[in-house]
Amino acid sequence: MKKVIIFGGMVILIFVALAVVSNLQQTQKAEGNAFGKETLHPATIELKDNPNYQNIILPEELENELSKEEAVTVYFYSSTCQFCKETTPRLVPIANEKGVDLVQYNLLEFEDGWEKYDLTATPTVIHFEDGLEKGRLVGAATNEEFEQFFEELVLK
Repeated sequence: MKKVIIFGGMVILIFVALAVVSNLQQTQKAEGNAFGKETLHPATIELKDNPNYQNIILPEELENELSKEEAVTVYFYSSTCQFCKETTPRLVPIANEKGVDLVQYNLLEFEDGWEKYDLTATPTVIHFEDGLEKGRLVGAATNEEFEQFFEELVLK
């Protein structure tokens, strides 16, 4: 019976040690991130150095832009969204080519954005002017649809 207790205790200690090491690694990977958070979802950490995910906007920054009635175009995405992972490598270069400052709002890290901006799916691109929504494009649109959205709403 003593052997079972000792063995069980060792197994528990190993699991606790693994959890501590894993948590420490995640915290270290999240250091110096653009999200201003101590810990990030593992899927967000995977995208941290991806050049297509560098124009991050934080919720407070977006609110500030909208309150100043600045024109802002926001790409709402989730780090775990398969459609976002397919769309982003197409969308970001199109925005860059057109000279559109497309800021990126991570809904996995800032879940309040779903309700605040009445979002039903990712990816979603919304263009705001004068603090109000002027148009939105929901889903993994075609390159032509993204170009048309930028030309008709953002670059007019």
